[in-house]
Amino acid sequence: MAAPPLLHLQDIRLTISGKPLLDGVELAVASGERVALVGRNGSGKSTLLRIAAGEVEADGGTRFFQPDASVRYLPQEPDLTGFATTLAYVEAGLGPADDPWRAQYLLNELGLKGDENPARLSGGEARRAALARVLAPEPDVLLLDEPTNHLDLPAIEWLEKYLGSMRSALVTISHDRRFLENLSRITVWLDRGETRRLEKGFGAFEAWRDEVLEQEEKERHKLDRQIVNEEHWVRYGVSGRRKRNVRRMAELANLRQQVSDQRRVTGNVKLEAAEGQVSGKLVIEAEKISKSYGERAIVRDFSIRLLRGDRLGIAGANGAGKTTLISMLTGALAPDSGFVRLGANLELATLDQKRMQLRDDWTLKDALTGGGGDYVEINGVKKHVVGYMKDFLFTPEQARQPISKLSGGERGRLALARILSLPSNLLVLDEPTNDLDLETLDLLQELLTDYQGTIILVSHDRDFLDRVATSVLVAEGDGRWIEYAGGYTDMIAQRGYGIGAEPPVAAVPKAAKPVADAPMPSGASSPKRKLSFKEKHALETLPKRMDELNALKAKIQKEMEDPALYARDKSRFDKLGAAFAKAEKDLAKAEEEWLELEMLREELEG
Repeated sequence: MAAPPLLHLQDIRLTISGKPLLDGVELAVASGERVALVGRNGSGKSTLLRIAAGEVEADGGTRFFQPDASVRYLPQEPDLTGFATTLAYVEAGLGPADDPWRAQYLLNELGLKGDENPARLSGGEARRAALARVLAPEPDVLLLDEPTNHLDLPAIEWLEKYLGSMRSALVTISHDRRFLENLSRITVWLDRGETRRLEKGFGAFEAWRDEVLEQEEKERHKLDRQIVNEEHWVRYGVSGRRKRNVRRMAELANLRQQVSDQRRVTGNVKLEAAEGQVSGKLVIEAEKISKSYGERAIVRDFSIRLLRGDRLGIAGANGAGKTTLISMLTGALAPDSGFVRLGANLELATLDQKRMQLRDDWTLKDALTGGGGDYVEINGVKKHVVGYMKDFLFTPEQARQPISKLSGGERGRLALARILSLPSNLLVLDEPTNDLDLETLDLLQELLTDYQGTIILVSHDRDFLDRVATSVLVAEGDGRWIEYAGGYTDMIAQRGYGIGAEPPVAAVPKAAKPVADAPMPSGASSPKRKLSFKEKHALETLPKRMDELNALKAKIQKEMEDPALYARDKSRFDKLGAAFAKAEKDLAKAEEEWLELEMLREELEG
């Protein structure tokens, strides 16, 4: 018998501005369940989570929590006002029976000290403090709305590992695919005001969603054909019995009403980049460039060559110097030493992380047309600004709306619409995935894959880096930057650990255990330790095993170097990446074992 849910929302209904947002929604969460709550931007996910947390009251339906269950809710925009320090803010979220020590412990784990003034925190620091507040009580149910927003890769990987170790039930809204894939075991899809539940994690969701939508399309087509048949009868067969005619007319009206009542899937964003003239083959060449601020080295003796068509991903912790490095590579900032050479015919378009290029006093029309005219020109074709806005899911009424009134997701879409309308052959994208829903991320990935120019991409989205980047540049500390071929997963396979992990400690051979002194019979000598049969066999066979693993790694690497493999067979590419990581791990283990045995042999043979 299944355990009763800790949280149960039934038949939740909510209407906003006369339009139904939620219509008969259900959400049940049992102890220890890991639920991904997914849906398009504007579908009501955050509102549903706020109803679950008790912060918003629904128009109808029931909300039930087990009386003894504790719940904590992480909003998208945490409010830290009224607290003198981050520690005070986190401690205020503890219950009477909770351990106060955990407040300071989690703040430290998340890179904060506890004495910070909440009014002076950056977005990422506020997010870390809010996470510490909801994690410290170890609640029965955690409701998390975009927990990875504003976090860098080390913090995301730490959070993912920490949540995976907790006993709490989770309901998570996130646009980070990798995060959802690694944590979820159940997926709830909020679509057109209703919920559907899949008893599998997010990794299985998209294929299932596509099957559901395909089946809906088939049913809609059948309904349309049925209406055509009924309309044909109305035109040419009304002369039958009156009662039968009345019934047939009522059925036709009912079919038309069904079509009218159907809430169709929200349209997809239509992305198209305005491409400039073809750049030279060499786009950027940097030779031993360095940059320091005081005693701190941001970049030290760094060299790189970017050729036309390269897609360079840049990854690292916040404050590692990613923006400084990009500024030097694009010629906006001079290095302290070394030189940067830019290729011919470069046309640069930049998307900054904070979307500062969008002025709050602009209207949407101003942002897209540059303040004049009614048309946007894409690849030589003029398009009316309202039509272009529709491609990015904006309504005609929003054309004169101030940018300051836009949501985070709308602002992200507008920034993309603006940069993609500019002719370019070098795109510099700083966190382009922020606030975009999963469907828009898919389309952006396809656009960047087809883009004929060169891309420099800063992102904390591991899945996006895997899908787009041809190489990943990583901050290794002390001003050192190293470029790895492939995406984020390939980088981990080559580097041996992720951005947020500690480098593996070199194996220290175990010393031979000293034998306690014991009285020896007169004239007797101490028996000499020898290698066992198993140790001898391992010492003889391990070199062959290491050669085989090296050969396997080389074979896998060669196949993965095929630039078309990822697009042709992503499943094969993922399997190869996993196989490469396993071979590398097995090789390290074999080398460590052989080294220990060889040192033992030398010691025993004197």
